[in-house]
Amino acid sequence: MSSPLTAPLAVALRRWVLGVFPRGQSGIDYDAPAGDPGLFGPDSGTWRVHADFPGMLAGGLCALMLQALHPQVLAGVWDHSDFRDDLVGRLRRTTGFVAGTSFAGTAEAERLITRVRTIHTHVRGTTADGTPYAANDPALLSWVHASEAYAFLQGFRTYAGVEMPVWAQDRYYAEGHRVAAALGAIEIPASRAAMAAYFDAVRPALRYDDRAREVLQVLSRIRLPVPGATLSRGLFLGAGAALLPPWAERMLGITTLQRARHRACARALRGLAPLFHIALPDGAGARACRRVGVSPSILRTWPPPEPTSG
Repeated sequence: MSSPLTAPLAVALRRWVLGVFPRGQSGIDYDAPAGDPGLFGPDSGTWRVHADFPGMLAGGLCALMLQALHPQVLAGVWDHSDFRDDLVGRLRRTTGFVAGTSFAGTAEAERLITRVRTIHTHVRGTTADGTPYAANDPALLSWVHASEAYAFLQGFRTYAGVEMPVWAQDRYYAEGHRVAAALGAIEIPASRAAMAAYFDAVRPALRYDDRAREVLQVLSRIRLPVPGATLSRGLFLGAGAALLPPWAERMLGITTLQRARHRACARALRGLAPLFHIALPDGAGARACRRVGVSPSILRTWPPPEPTSG
């Protein structure tokens, strides 16, 4: 709940968020049709995890760092996007897709998936060493999905200020099959154990090469169209890096000093997180809740676990 002391800070944070991610530009309707739960619905872990802004932004940045380690996924970004000149635009488009498939009605979510599948058919080429790639390759789609699911979950656990039961973590991973499979992924980790095994299997294919270094340098210099851009950029990038699994930190050559700085950013974002919740009571998650006739307050609690057979 806002107070005279926190209200000005919440207003400033809201202005910052809407400056980076303006409302209404995606054309996605979260308010209709009434009663439509979309692909996930109010009992899902997806609604809770994806409604948390600090965790999702930090998690999204963490996911980009992980994705840069896959040479074929990175080649698609390198060859077919304007990430060097419009990284903010790329983040906005990705955010719109994740929010739309998470919270919009069923037909709208399916429209977004179809659109991305169509785009993927045109994204193909070869890596710097001549290895062919295609964005609709199920293995590459699996890596993109897994890196995002892992990072979003860790972002929620670290910054949401809501305890996430172990069963809810497994449920969240299992729910990811709905969008990942619709996009064409095949190997879709459906639990914490499956995610750990998946990372172990993929790690030999990952590289931290010159292209990955350049992409991460571009990310570190991202120009946010808001006041205090340098400070906020550093905070969220550090908070995102703090979510990386230890093996990725080693691969990226993160030093002890850098790790300490990332942990400091994580502590700062945890401190600010309640203000983001005050500042953003009307996001896509809240609108989806109202569409199906439930209070947005459910997004800060967990439904009962599903009963197990036997």
